[in-house]
Amino acid sequence: MTSSTSPKKVIPVSGGDDLGTRLKDILADLRIEYLQSHNTPWIIGFSGGKDSTLLAQLVLEMLMSLPPRQRVRHIHIVANDTLVESPVIARHLDAVLNRIRSSIEPLRLPITVAKTTPETEQTFWVNLIGRGYPSPSRMFRWCTDRMKIAPTTEYICSQVDASGAAILLLGVRRAESTQRARSVQRYDNGERLNPHNTLKNCYVYKPIVELSTEDVWQTLLQSSPPWGGSHRELVTMYRNAGAGECPLITDKSEAPSCGTTSSRFGCWTCTVVEKDKSAESFIEAGYGDLEPLLEFRDWLKLIREDGAMRMATRRNGKHNFVGEGRLIPGPFTIEARREILDRLLCVQEEVGMQLISEEEIQVVRRIWAEDMAALTLIESV
Repeated sequence: MTSSTSPKKVIPVSGGDDLGTRLKDILADLRIEYLQSHNTPWIIGFSGGKDSTLLAQLVLEMLMSLPPRQRVRHIHIVANDTLVESPVIARHLDAVLNRIRSSIEPLRLPITVAKTTPETEQTFWVNLIGRGYPSPSRMFRWCTDRMKIAPTTEYICSQVDASGAAILLLGVRRAESTQRARSVQRYDNGERLNPHNTLKNCYVYKPIVELSTEDVWQTLLQSSPPWGGSHRELVTMYRNAGAGECPLITDKSEAPSCGTTSSRFGCWTCTVVEKDKSAESFIEAGYGDLEPLLEFRDWLKLIREDGAMRMATRRNGKHNFVGEGRLIPGPFTIEARREILDRLLCVQEEVGMQLISEEEIQVVRRIWAEDMAALTLIESV
């Protein structure tokens, strides 16, 4: 399969026609692509936010408009769980995924719902508490690739291996931001499908790219999801957070959307942003159980700058100098890592949620033992 086998886009630019007409055009475009003569699976990147929710809704509506005998192409709805998602967002995402799963069989839809997670060796806590990586910053954002890109990429690649190719449907829109508009333009070849930047035989399809934010909300507010329930919880969540979601990411070029200066909800541990305005808004809206998490997150950001909490050398045993001989500290010391774990366990008990798994703690302690053995060897030389 090549991207040239699909016809040109037929979605009118937002604002040129009324919303109802544009939505019909999007549904028609989805139908045309779905009924192509190949069986390349679709993979919908689903974050549970407004854009991916609308995309999933439109895809399901298109499927339900087809007779069952034409519902041949398999569709995967794939979410990513970093294991440190905001509890409010995590609960919402799980609830929506469960509703979609429950609706698949009654609606006779060829859909698989999946949620990717990072390998235990690459979780946030194993890297921060185990290996001592300082909490993420704009200069050292080690989390996105390990916790978001890698797990989802593995899932996509498994589908490419099984079918020879895959089509990734994303709910990105030009109107999201100036940066998003530039990104869309940079990778737009003028056709419906665009080759993925890094994944071979994976093609990107952006059905709602020309819709405005107002279009998205108007559509959601005036409709009910095919999987049942309503969008009331989604609307309330956005209102309480005063934020946008951190989307599913499959490419490092999209990473800046994760942890931007704008108020987005995503990982409760995110220290890339200066302040977690989203968490603050949730707390003001009555989610008091998030307050200990916010305080812990702020502490993680604070100790990152404390030289006494950091080793002089990097994990490879070398010093890192920049500029005029300025030493960049290495990972957290073993003592600092122990303190972080102790405090985390206290917060976990206080809020009554599992914040770190026993499996992660076991890996953390194994890494500590390895690091202490290595330090002992160096000191004995």
